[in-house]
Amino acid sequence: MNPPATWSPEAWARLLLCCVSEPGDPTLTEAVRLEGAVAVAESLTGSRAATAWAKRAAGLDLGSVVAATEACGARFITPASPEWPEQVAELDLAGPLGSFGGAPLGLWLRGPGDLAAMTGRTVAIVGSRAATSYGERIAADLGAELAAAGVTVVSGGAFGIDAAAHRGAMAAGGRTLCVLAGGVDQPYPRGNAALLEAIGEGHLLVSEVPPGAHPTRPRFLIRNRLIAGLTQATIIVEAAARSGARNTVSWANLLGRMVLAVPGPVHSAMSVTPHELIRTQQATLVCDSAQVLELISPMGLATLPEIRGPQRVTDDLTESEIAVFEFIPGRGALAAGDLALRAGLDMRSTLVTLTRLADRGLVHQDAEGGWRLVSGSVPG
Repeated sequence: MNPPATWSPEAWARLLLCCVSEPGDPTLTEAVRLEGAVAVAESLTGSRAATAWAKRAAGLDLGSVVAATEACGARFITPASPEWPEQVAELDLAGPLGSFGGAPLGLWLRGPGDLAAMTGRTVAIVGSRAATSYGERIAADLGAELAAAGVTVVSGGAFGIDAAAHRGAMAAGGRTLCVLAGGVDQPYPRGNAALLEAIGEGHLLVSEVPPGAHPTRPRFLIRNRLIAGLTQATIIVEAAARSGARNTVSWANLLGRMVLAVPGPVHSAMSVTPHELIRTQQATLVCDSAQVLELISPMGLATLPEIRGPQRVTDDLTESEIAVFEFIPGRGALAAGDLALRAGLDMRSTLVTLTRLADRGLVHQDAEGGWRLVSGSVPG
């Protein structure tokens, strides 16, 4: 079938190849890299006629794929499209992980967001589907605060950490992007259908498989490489010892992207993977969005706020004021002369200092002339 006038031969060939193969097929992506998509597509009726790709192509109606794409309000993009995210090309250089690898041949998008614009500053937030209330709260807070700071929050739309991160970003009025293991018209899990529909209406759904395609176990793992490939950093919030989120981290490490981990309760099974990644120095510990922003921002453009404990009554005192104040007993009183001797100051300086401390409401002079602490002024 020849491409319609509105489609370039390159885009039509990539559409065909996406429909006859599974995403992340390193053999196919390498062939496209060496020969070009058009040549590989044409070879399905020639030198590659005996391949599984060719057998699938023989029974494929690309016109129905285009119709299904348009019917659900989606669009198909390729590396020649203005919306194409350039950073996913690094997947071709990273090599395979297991039996999957390579950059996507094309992508289906559904939603008003511009993929290239949305992925200029991005963070993935991933973790367990069986998240605890602690994990969901952390994911939602990170999603909201990062989105409010102009960062696109990327995740996979699953229960638990994924959903909390998406909801947090939307609640803050920011941007979120969901990478699906099935078609952009196939919300999964069904329990998150309303959430995924909201992302498709106001943000962006992304998939490597055509509309109508259902998610499979391998496609979830393949999808993880795209989550890592689209983002500057992957944050793992909660994950048990065996977790699909760990696969996303592996892709991020393979790509040389930042991996960040949020610590959790030491007795929680959901803390096992984040803690192990931190312990083995495969991830950087982060506790809040300010720490994430410092790490993903260009050097010198973001700094962490100073971490300080509670304000103490002595924080704003001068050196001489502290010297006198520290020698006033917690119980009882001392004469000015005794305080001068203990503080190593002359009598005049001591009296001036005691007056300033009294003005601050920290000390007072009793009827016998001794100096006492005002109740509540003892530093904590």
